[in-house]
Amino acid sequence: MPHRHATHLLEAAGRIILGKERELRLALTCLVARGHLLIEDIPGVGKTTLAHVFARLVGLQFQRIQFTSDFLPADILGVSVFDRETGAFRFHPGPIFAQLILADEINRATPKTQSALLEAMEERQVTADGQTHVLPEPFFVIATQNPSHQIGTFPLPESQLDRFLMRIRLGYPDRSAERALLMGVDRRQMLERQEQVIRPSDLLDLQHAALGVTVAERLIDYVQTLLASTRRDPELAVGLSPRAGLALLAAARAWALIDRRDHVLPEDVQAVFPHVAGHRLHLAADGRAVGSDVMTRIVRGVPVA
Repeated sequence: MPHRHATHLLEAAGRIILGKERELRLALTCLVARGHLLIEDIPGVGKTTLAHVFARLVGLQFQRIQFTSDFLPADILGVSVFDRETGAFRFHPGPIFAQLILADEINRATPKTQSALLEAMEERQVTADGQTHVLPEPFFVIATQNPSHQIGTFPLPESQLDRFLMRIRLGYPDRSAERALLMGVDRRQMLERQEQVIRPSDLLDLQHAALGVTVAERLIDYVQTLLASTRRDPELAVGLSPRAGLALLAAARAWALIDRRDHVLPEDVQAVFPHVAGHRLHLAADGRAVGSDVMTRIVRGVPVA
């Protein structure tokens, strides 16, 4: 069964990234739902390692793109170079043409460079000089973002944030996990020795199976009520869009599949809701992203029929 692939992935990933079982499951949920993941946290808590882990375990072609303020769109997408022999321009693909992209410190790049990812993340293709170039499958972007108060960061526009299915934070490890990290083998050495657990085709099977997870009409009613509650909440500047509703259902289907079920429960929606909605909602008073307290209030305010 496809869900066995998810179990094997989580077990192997948990041996490298310690004490972050829920965060790993959320990241895998995003991957199975064919979305893209935004990780916002301080440096040094394992954001880059998480991307390397999934690339290694699935055997995905991996590219790391280190974003800086002088980075240009062509540095990501590629460039057309004139070929004297043929008398025509030939497109040289950039690092975006990989299966798993680590967009490291994405908010250190200017908005112009950030926007270069929009078509790739939404349409899974790149258009250059009027020609469309299809990206490989599976295609998954994991972007890391430094806290906005740090020097040299540019806030991600709403259109860019909306391309990320989910946002998570890793946070500090607990004391026992941190002790195991300090006394154990270097994580980079563990990654170098780690064997592939599943094939890319197995991941595609997981993604296809998630599409077949049943969503009952009463569950749709529950999701619509959640969406409506954000739109009339006086604390929020703008409520969730229909696209956010589709993202919520996709994530809930993947969460249910990883839990070895063929149908979605309200608990699945509640589990992924803060991570699907948190980066899409902002406070009306000052424009800041909402906190976990607001997310909890919204979920608790919508009864499960």
